[in-house]
Amino acid sequence: MRIAHLSDLHLLCLDGAVPWRLFNKRLTGYANLRLRRGAIHRPDLLRAAAAAVRRHAVDHVVVTGDLTNLALEVEFQRVHELLAEELGVACDALSVVPGNHDVYTRGAYVGRRFERYFAPCMTSDLPALAVADGRGFPFVRLRGPLALIGLSSALPRVPFVAAGAIGEAQARALEAVLRHPEVRSRTPVLLQHHPWHGRDGVLRQLLEGLRDRRREARALAEVASGLLLHGHLHRRVHRYLATPAGGLDAYGATSASLAHADAARRSGFNLYVLDAAGALVEARSFVAATAARDAASADAARAFEETALPSA
Repeated sequence: MRIAHLSDLHLLCLDGAVPWRLFNKRLTGYANLRLRRGAIHRPDLLRAAAAAVRRHAVDHVVVTGDLTNLALEVEFQRVHELLAEELGVACDALSVVPGNHDVYTRGAYVGRRFERYFAPCMTSDLPALAVADGRGFPFVRLRGPLALIGLSSALPRVPFVAAGAIGEAQARALEAVLRHPEVRSRTPVLLQHHPWHGRDGVLRQLLEGLRDRRREARALAEVASGLLLHGHLHRRVHRYLATPAGGLDAYGATSASLAHADAARRSGFNLYVLDAAGALVEARSFVAATAARDAASADAARAFEETALPSA
C-alpha cells in the first residue's frame, strides 16, 4: 500500500463573495492572508504537488485539513474541482478531514459545509460507530491491511485562536472503532488536522494545539502500532508517540501550497509505503525544488525532490 499525504491546501477564492460576508472573523483572516500569507500560499504550487502525487501511482490519498482559507462555498467548490482534476483518483481512494480553516465561522460549522462538499470522500465501512450528530466522524475506511480512521479536530474559534479538540463523544467512538474486529485485525491510520503532540509553550498550546490530546491518548492506549497523520504545523515532522501497548508513528505534512525558503516548510507531500501485513516499510517526503514566489519560477516548481522527514 502506498499512501500520499497532503495537507493545508489553503486555497483562497473570493469570486462572487459579497462584502458583508467578510465582516466577521473572516475580516482578520483575510487581512492576515493579504499581509502575511497572500504572497506565499500559491495555487500553482498546490496544483504541482497534486500532479506530482498522481505521477507516483499511489493507492490512496489523504488530505488532513485546511483545504480552504475562509470556508466560503466558492473555496470548497474550487478545491473540489482542483483535487478531481489534478489527483485523478476516485472518492473511495481519497480521504479528507477538516481543519480549523474549514470551519472558520460558526455558520460554516453549523451548516456542515465541509461535510456537504466532501461526503463522498468520508464514506465509512463502519457507519454505525460514528457519533450520532450527522457529521460522520469518526469514519472508517477498510483498505487492504489498513483501517483509515478519519477524525475531526476542527471547531470554530474566536479570532486568533486555532486550537482544536476531538471531544468526548468522538473519543468514545474512537475507542469503539479501535475495538472492532475489522479494525483490530488491521493497522490503524488516524487522520486528523491537529497533531497529538503538544505545541511549544502553554500559550501556544492553548491558542493552536489539540486541547484534549490527553483524552485522545487514553483512547489510543491499546494501539500497539499504527500511524497518525496530521497537518496544521505547516512543517514536515515525525514523532513517535508511545502507548502502553506500543506506539504510533506520527507524521505531519507541510502546507501543499506554501512557498517558503525553508525546505522543511515548503510545498510538498509525504509518501508512506506499507507491506501486505500493514507494517510501515518507509516514509518519504517530497519538497518543491523552488519556492516559486513569482510566475516566472512556477514551471520550476513542478519539480519535487525527495527529502528526509525530520523529528521534532
